[in-house]
Parts: sequence; C-alpha cells; structure tokens
Amino acid sequence: MAIVDVTVIPIGTESPSVSSYVADLHTILKGYEKEGKIRFQLTPMNTIIEGELPVLFQVIQDIHESPFQKGIKRVATNIRIDDRRDKKTTMEGKLSSVQSKLNQ
Repeated sequence: MAIVDVTVIPIGTESPSVSSYVADLHTILKGYEKEGKIRFQLTPMNTIIEGELPVLFQVIQDIHESPFQKGIKRVATNIRIDDRRDKKTTMEGKLSSVQSKLNQ
C-alpha cells in the first residue's frame, strides 16, 4: 500500500479560481473509491490518495488528463509517493504516529 500526495495545476485558465477543476478530480476519485480501489482525502492545497501503487499511477493519469478534457492546453502535476514496504501504512496511521509522540 502506498500513499501519494498529488496536485494537479491547470495552466491558462480564464480565472484564478480552479475549484471547478478540483471538483472534476474529486468526481474521478470518488469513482475509484466507490470501486474500493483507493481511499483519498482532499485538503486545501492537494489531495492525498492511498492504494496499491499500480492503481495510484492509473488514478494520477486520469486526474492529470481531466483538465485537458475541459479545454486546458497545459497541465502541471506534482506527485510525491510514500511507498513503505516493511509494514502496512495508512493516512490515519501516519497521523496517529505523530500524534502519539506529541502526547508524550
């Protein structure tokens, strides 16, 4: 199981607001989540996605392509991957680990 931090940046939009593009990405992610392939968390600055690495690469490709389907001519996508193989990790587990250290 891997966790990715992804930000899709449509370049050349008519407005500085990109919330409609983010909403489109959210719809794609909900579809994958409904199929049980991923879990995700939308944040104010990015999206965190948890799943098997090959699936995550497919998800990233799909959300990267989404702004092009709305007529955008250029998209920059930033990806950070946490792929820990010595134990199972989850988004909540990572947060819990930090919180336990703060409570000491």
